[in-house]
Amino acid sequence: MGVTKTEIFTEEQNRIADLAKAFAHPARVAILQLLAQKKACVCGDLVDELPLAQATVSQHLKELKRIGIIQGEINPPRVCYCINEPVWEEARQAFGSLFDIYVKAAACC
Repeated sequence: MGVTKTEIFTEEQNRIADLAKAFAHPARVAILQLLAQKKACVCGDLVDELPLAQATVSQHLKELKRIGIIQGEINPPRVCYCINEPVWEEARQAFGSLFDIYVKAAACC
């Protein structure tokens, strides 16, 4: 198996890349939009609102939870998910600071 070479990058660069994975699929973006709008959500509601199978939604929720941008509470038979506000803020600041680095050049290709 090949080496990813993530160790040659800073912790901040690796974290921004990891957070970017949360936004790397339109289904995850849709899930985040729904959770942000509703403030909380039951997994079944997400399946009702997205044109995806339960297993697909669950897989995307798993990735979002791995990143830490959402959190879940298990109350059988339901699992409720919501935005993890500290990580949401971390992502907002990380992407903001990344985009703030660029200052438009007077003349560029």
